[in-house]
Amino acid sequence: RQFASFLMERLNISKEQRSEDDDYIVVFSRASNRLILNEAELLLSLAQEFKMRTVTVSLDEQPFDSIVRIISGASMLVSMHGAQLITSLFLPRGAAVIELFPYAVNPEQYTPYKTLASLPGMDLQYVAWRNIIEENSVAYPDRPWDQGGIAHLEKEEQERIITSKDVPRHLCCRNPEWLYRIYQDTIVDIPSFLEVLREGLKVKPNLKKSKPASTVHPGRVR
Repeated sequence: RQFASFLMERLNISKEQRSEDDDYIVVFSRASNRLILNEAELLLSLAQEFKMRTVTVSLDEQPFDSIVRIISGASMLVSMHGAQLITSLFLPRGAAVIELFPYAVNPEQYTPYKTLASLPGMDLQYVAWRNIIEENSVAYPDRPWDQGGIAHLEKEEQERIITSKDVPRHLCCRNPEWLYRIYQDTIVDIPSFLEVLREGLKVKPNLKKSKPASTVHPGRVR
């Protein structure tokens, strides 16, 4: 949190000014891959479920500082798994991070943002949703290999990847099966998404104005 404050200060970003009753949800929109294909439906369902307004941000269309400013006042951040989720470190205390995973990608194996949210002093709630309906995903086997394409692989390997239901554990970050799956576009199944949120969020996101009660001090290096 000290680092987030330091960065905002250096980038000359003032925290989002919000009134007491202006809770809002931020959804990260992507332009070229890992798309949420029913984004409008997702935004509507979030607004209805939590009685908050929803806004989208996009690294393709907005400068980084304006995105940070918006996130710094949000009650919830929703995004597909990806590097843009590092911006969750700017969320206020009491906010929630909702990470979406494409088909066949196991959230338990990719936990940097879950770890970030659960660090002592962050005071963020974290929920992962995973697409388990194969028909709700669109893959792109003919793209270049670094965008999830698998056309360069042997036919048997291509077929194995396409029929696999779970990306096995692997080393980062050139594994073709991982790339094929992570670059899929996804239709978010709204009923299962809302069910996961209801179960995963212990309390409605409630921004805390107070400082944390305790400070964590590392032990002596031995």
